[in-house]
Amino acid sequence: MQDYVSLLELNQIIKETLEFNLEPEYWVIAEIAELSHARQGHAYLDLVEKQGNQITAKIRANIWSYTFRGISSRFKSITGQDLKTGMRVLALVSVTYHEIYGLSLNVRDIDPDFTLGERARMRQEIILKLQQEGMLELNKRLILPVVPQKIAIISSSTAAGYGDFINQIDHNRYGYCIHYQLFQASLQGKEAPFTLIQAIQNIKKSKIGFDAVVIIRGGGAQLDLDCFDDYDLAVEIATCPLPVITGIGHERDETIADLVAHTRMKTPTAAAEFILSGFMEFEETIFNLLKTMERNMSKILALEDRKLLDYENRIQQQSNFQIQRSEDVLRHLLIQVKNTAMQKVKVSNLQLENLNQNLRRYALQQVSINNENLERLERDLHRLNPNTFLERGYTRSEINGIPVFQAKIEEGSLLTTYAKNLKILSTIKEVSDYGK
Repeated sequence: MQDYVSLLELNQIIKETLEFNLEPEYWVIAEIAELSHARQGHAYLDLVEKQGNQITAKIRANIWSYTFRGISSRFKSITGQDLKTGMRVLALVSVTYHEIYGLSLNVRDIDPDFTLGERARMRQEIILKLQQEGMLELNKRLILPVVPQKIAIISSSTAAGYGDFINQIDHNRYGYCIHYQLFQASLQGKEAPFTLIQAIQNIKKSKIGFDAVVIIRGGGAQLDLDCFDDYDLAVEIATCPLPVITGIGHERDETIADLVAHTRMKTPTAAAEFILSGFMEFEETIFNLLKTMERNMSKILALEDRKLLDYENRIQQQSNFQIQRSEDVLRHLLIQVKNTAMQKVKVSNLQLENLNQNLRRYALQQVSINNENLERLERDLHRLNPNTFLERGYTRSEINGIPVFQAKIEEGSLLTTYAKNLKILSTIKEVSDYGK
């Protein structure tokens, strides 16, 4: 009968062989294909090695919670990033074999310097320097207008990202009109930082009152982003008197220019949408304000209508009261006037009656006096009437119609003498003085 071993015995042989022949620890370069976290704080990884897109090696690994806490904290403090899928790392591992769970690696340490690399180390030093100088938040403190209508664009006229940005701005579905001006700059290579700085300085000198600066660039290789990690460029962006918006075109990577800018957008299209969103938000705010004003005005008008109606009722009541009161006063005055008038009429009637009686008495008295005067005058007239004298035997003589005592008496003049019922004509023969 052929000799055999149990599966457990075989796994124990494998385990013992590995432990006997392998070193306690190895530094291994690998890419994290998958990374998951357990509730207990452990980290489970799939480490792979690739040639192009082809996986040439793969193995499970774990980092126990206590170790992972120290590794992840140190890694982030140095690199500024968390451990994540797709990251290439240099890990210190020990090979373990378990009879049930099989072969795996126990990660004891990860070298952050390897992941960071020389380029990343320099980048981190620049970030740390900018942070110490207070540059990271400087541009962010500027107030970005809600509606930035004048935009200075730093890009290359041939860049795909510039075309995407302009197309998005010019053909936005809302019909917003935005003024923009391109300030030409190189977006990669050694001269790029200088041209970018020069563009910002030209914007500062411009007489156009720009509301914001937008730095845009299309996609490209990771190494092409080195120009946006330049310290002098970062300082120029941080100290720019206008809010700076970046849309450099990388979803995953964040450049130093992004860090010091006022607002970082992933792509030029996203930057355009961000600017347009300000217009939308402003329009919506205005619309909401108008609706609020309309509602408030409706409430105010309704309230004022109620007030006016209340005032109208109160005025009507007061008017009716005043009218009623005035009518009462007028009626009282009318009665007083009527009574006063009646009394005046009575007094006047009495006075008229007294005057009438006095006038009547006076008239009778005057009539009596006048009658007496007339009688006396009549007696005087009768007494003075020539006929009365004639009746008594007297005569009246005239010469040519002139009484004798007034006429010129001459001898031969015709003398007319009147007696009662007689007219005697005689001629004057002699004239002599009587009584001599």
